[in-house]
Amino acid sequence: MKAWTERRSHNNNVRPNDHREPYQRDKARILHSAAFRRLQAKTQIVGVGQDDFYRTRLTHSLEVAQIGTGLLAQLKQSKQVIANATLQNILPPDALVESICLAHDIGHPPFGHGGEIALNYMMFDAGGFEANGQTLRIVSKLEPYTEHHGMDLTRRTVLGLIKYPQFISSNVNFNHNNDKSIPFLNTSLWKPTKGLFSADQDVADWVFSLLNDKDKNLFCTTSNISKTKETPYQQKKTIYKSFDSSLMETADDIAYAVHDLEDAIVLENVQQHQWETDVLYELKTIDNPWAKKHAEQLTNMLFSGTPSMRKNAIGALVNHLITSIEIKQVSEDFIDPLLKYNVALNEMAEPILQLLKRFVFNNVIQTPAIQQAEFKGQQMLVKLFLAFLSDPQRLLPSATLVRFEQLNSQTEQRREICDYLANMSDSQAIRLYNTMFASS
Repeated sequence: MKAWTERRSHNNNVRPNDHREPYQRDKARILHSAAFRRLQAKTQIVGVGQDDFYRTRLTHSLEVAQIGTGLLAQLKQSKQVIANATLQNILPPDALVESICLAHDIGHPPFGHGGEIALNYMMFDAGGFEANGQTLRIVSKLEPYTEHHGMDLTRRTVLGLIKYPQFISSNVNFNHNNDKSIPFLNTSLWKPTKGLFSADQDVADWVFSLLNDKDKNLFCTTSNISKTKETPYQQKKTIYKSFDSSLMETADDIAYAVHDLEDAIVLENVQQHQWETDVLYELKTIDNPWAKKHAEQLTNMLFSGTPSMRKNAIGALVNHLITSIEIKQVSEDFIDPLLKYNVALNEMAEPILQLLKRFVFNNVIQTPAIQQAEFKGQQMLVKLFLAFLSDPQRLLPSATLVRFEQLNSQTEQRREICDYLANMSDSQAIRLYNTMFASS
């Protein structure tokens, strides 16, 4: 497993008397990076600054890391792992889990998924944009911890950050000549293909170099998502992810479903009658004895108006999901156990998670107030992108312009502008927009 702790620079840069493990140094590099600090001013669901109570991308990432180490602790004492030496050997150290969880959202642009869609629109004929692909780009190239290799994280940490192992531009249905006369602000037309950028092929090749050809080809397998009349291109969806990535994604889903639910209840974005209509009945009918027993009590506690009772209910939901974890074999065709096994909720807990995610999505994210805020952010990013593209020598900051002028193709130059905008926090993008476009 030592090869998984290698860094792309081959420079471990271990200072005198530094006794930390490689993944502990990864965690430190992430925590001390500018990209991580910017998460404090990036939207999770509601725009930063609208209410200090709301979770930001930073607080969300901290919660994901806490849940991730909770999942790992649960696995370590499970009978399934204790009885299986292979599973014991692939369990990651705490610092590796924390590193992946802390960095998992580092590639999100300003204005949440609205900003992601805006940049995908502007990059559609230049390789596309997607937040997880941007995460790989930041940790491996953009963050200035090293001159050429970004944070220069270990190979296994980078593998864990790759949630969608396909290249967007290699998707045969990715239409580079898509008609942009279709109204942009119908966001369903411009949802990103989940994957990596062809500009980062060299990084992916390095990460995957420890896999044999059979494992690598299977790992990058995709399946079709049915094309609808609303979508101008047929997307392909990845099927597999690594063991560490599956653990991180499970922690991310729990944090999203439960903690964003808490925000919505406290700030009265959802009401008890909505919960009773959309969630309570199903909680009482799904094949989960815990849910059936506690559904009514959870409802009363969540909407009691008493902070301690609400917190107890949130904690109970998180605890039930964490303690319902298991390891599944995703395909017997994989040779490397890091690919053969994934972390997942058991069949009784998974319906609860999906139910909570649907409730948050339908009753919070899809509300007009949230969508109007995303609309505004999309407009800002598109106008800024077009302005920089129209006159880069005049408008780009000097450091960005130096890199821009060294690039050989329009595709690479557009990626440079995209990197510049994607790196911004919400507040940075708003200030820049006001500087360039506001009348006062």
